[in-house]
Amino acid sequence: MRIAFFVNSIEGETPTYTTTALAMAAVARGHDIWYITPGDFVLRADDTLSIRGRVPPGKRYKKPESFHAALQGDDAAIETMDVSDVDVVFLRNDPSLDADDRPWAAHVGAMFGRLAAARGSIVVNDPDGLSLAQNKLYFQGFPRAVRPETLISKSIDEIKAFIDSHKEGVIMKPLQGSGGKNVFKIGSADEANLNQIFEAVSGEGYLIVQNYLPAATEGDVRLFLMNGRPLEHGGKYAAIRRVPAKGEVRSNIHAAGTAVAVEITPEILAIAEMVRPKLIEDGMFLVGLDIVGDKILEINVFTPGGLSAMLDLYDVDFAENIISALEDKVTQRDAYAGVIANRTLATL
Repeated sequence: MRIAFFVNSIEGETPTYTTTALAMAAVARGHDIWYITPGDFVLRADDTLSIRGRVPPGKRYKKPESFHAALQGDDAAIETMDVSDVDVVFLRNDPSLDADDRPWAAHVGAMFGRLAAARGSIVVNDPDGLSLAQNKLYFQGFPRAVRPETLISKSIDEIKAFIDSHKEGVIMKPLQGSGGKNVFKIGSADEANLNQIFEAVSGEGYLIVQNYLPAATEGDVRLFLMNGRPLEHGGKYAAIRRVPAKGEVRSNIHAAGTAVAVEITPEILAIAEMVRPKLIEDGMFLVGLDIVGDKILEINVFTPGGLSAMLDLYDVDFAENIISALEDKVTQRDAYAGVIANRTLATL
């Protein structure tokens, strides 16, 4: 099997990224891998689509640090191939990282992903589904029962009124963004720095304001879903609790959050089941739910992370399950010879 991992940039990858774990698992299972970035597509005059990928040398790596060094080293090969010869294009870029400095690159994965799917590659997550999820407004399409009460606005008056109606405070963040950037807890509409926070964050576009969930002090639960269902292996779920640093409201690992083991309760599984139908409909093969109490704060459909921490905590390599699922999809694609649409294959 040939797998192309689409990322924001080669230099931006790290040994602890989930993409690293996925790539290493693919290599360990005997597959060929490429790393591709937003500038690596070529649509030729004869309507063929090529990708220019970076290939790390060697076949197997015992440590992610070794794989990462090989990927970024001078010995990594640069190869060009027709996308029809690529079995799976795995879209693993974060559009928000390119939105400011390289806006042209933010949605290249979904754009060219559609063309790749039309030429026979399996593209996950489905590019049409990802196009629907280009910002946090996508989350509003899920059942109200699993969502915090939410306001989306650029009006400071609307936001102040919303804050006044929630005595435990609110969380305010950009509608487009990730990694815990510009996330603030606002306790009252009378806070002295509210106007300054509003001016700083609203410069990025619309704001999303949610009622604060007191259970967030204990962190959130990141739960992976694959093919619409909780990812598990040997009785263990692909999940962690992300505990915020002292004085922080953000539990993101990039924001100094700490990953600890977590027990997945029937209540959490019920939340996952509630969102499954839409994830299936939208072709979301691999997603991360961020859960606090009985609510989902976010659904990460672009670059859900945490597999490396789960390997350390549980000694389970969930990446192997993910690559195995892709192998099954390639078998199904070949058996049906193009009859099944990419969005269906993505979560089959």
